[in-house]
Amino acid sequence: MSRGIVVYRSKYGATARYAGWLADAVGFDIADVRQADPRQLTDCDTIVHCGAVYATGIAGVRFLRTSLQQAPGTRTAILAVGASPPSDEGLDALRRRNLCGPLADLPLFYARGAWDLSRMSLKDRLLCRILLRSVAKKDPAACEPWEAALIEAGEEPGDWTDRDALTPVIDWVRAGRP
Repeated sequence: MSRGIVVYRSKYGATARYAGWLADAVGFDIADVRQADPRQLTDCDTIVHCGAVYATGIAGVRFLRTSLQQAPGTRTAILAVGASPPSDEGLDALRRRNLCGPLADLPLFYARGAWDLSRMSLKDRLLCRILLRSVAKKDPAACEPWEAALIEAGEEPGDWTDRDALTPVIDWVRAGRP
């Protein structure tokens, strides 16, 4: 059996939850990128990076780039976790903004996370409220899917985490095992 690891970067917990579920489902080790050493990935056959989406950036991608430089050729995929509902347009935008150079051809998966302003840092809460007010002024017909979801959520907490969202990632991991 191949050796693999799930590495993750989560700020408010939804991504960590997905990473734990995924590691359990495929039998991989798990590590938070804040405590991980890229060298520990060098003897892995498969890496799945789970990163929360913040302001269109996937958290922990810098760690992944460093890790892949030390473990070239390792089978690697990314799971992005955000509050917006999944969409092809959203996934394409995440890919364009985050996966360039050696990450450009990596499989990118998406799972919907959670939204709770009360758990956010003061800075994040303020920025999200400013964004919410700005987006709420738009014509609803002109809103992108993530903007419509933001307006719908408003200041109410929501948790859309779902183990079933991991099915494509689990299938990808299992397809690469001998």
